[in-house]
Amino acid sequence: MKHGMKNFIRLVIGLFVCSIGIVLTIQANLGLSPWDAFHHGLSKNLGITMGQASMLLGIIVVIVDMFLGENLGIGTILNMLLIGIFMDFFMINNIIPTSTNIVIGFIMLFIGMFIIGIGCVIYIGAGYGSGPRDGLMVALHKKTKRPVKTIKTCIEMFALIFGFILGGSVGIGTVITTLVFGLFIEYSFKICKFDTNSIKHRYILDDIKCIKYRLFNDSYKECINQTNADENSH
Repeated sequence: MKHGMKNFIRLVIGLFVCSIGIVLTIQANLGLSPWDAFHHGLSKNLGITMGQASMLLGIIVVIVDMFLGENLGIGTILNMLLIGIFMDFFMINNIIPTSTNIVIGFIMLFIGMFIIGIGCVIYIGAGYGSGPRDGLMVALHKKTKRPVKTIKTCIEMFALIFGFILGGSVGIGTVITTLVFGLFIEYSFKICKFDTNSIKHRYILDDIKCIKYRLFNDSYKECINQTNADENSH
């Protein structure tokens, strides 16, 4: 139980750190990443905050993930909700001011991407599943058998086009994040010596199995072992 609580706290901290990085890239004022351009466009047209737009789009993506048969974890749901809440907290209270200087803007953009990478290390390491958008990428990869890089590019192009149509902020920052964001994530993983393949994720279906198991058995540890055995047999 203590281990589960420790991982849950790690998950929330990781999402909080990610939101700091996201807001830094937004407030850099150089143009938004494809997904944030989509969020920005939605917020302008629906009269809601960017955080609320992020949550709304996250809900839609989660529903699509479910239809595609992708496993959802607690981390998937909390990613969908908490990132938007934390974003609004920082932006509404102007904790990270908007840059009015291009040099400072570039510094904020690069630091923001690095911080997002660190946040990903923290929250993915909790083992509660991937975020909604990453889940969509994985699900489409499984369905289409296309390379992950191709799927990721297509999804981001879709988000960027709709963001641009809706009036989202697009600029040099958009180009930079599209081209090098993956490198910052990779670098963050490298300096933290983080291997995603070493993480054993628990999904909501696993927790449901454990609840059913505990109705008839006393050992939660046996449930975990049985769940892992079921996964290894596939």
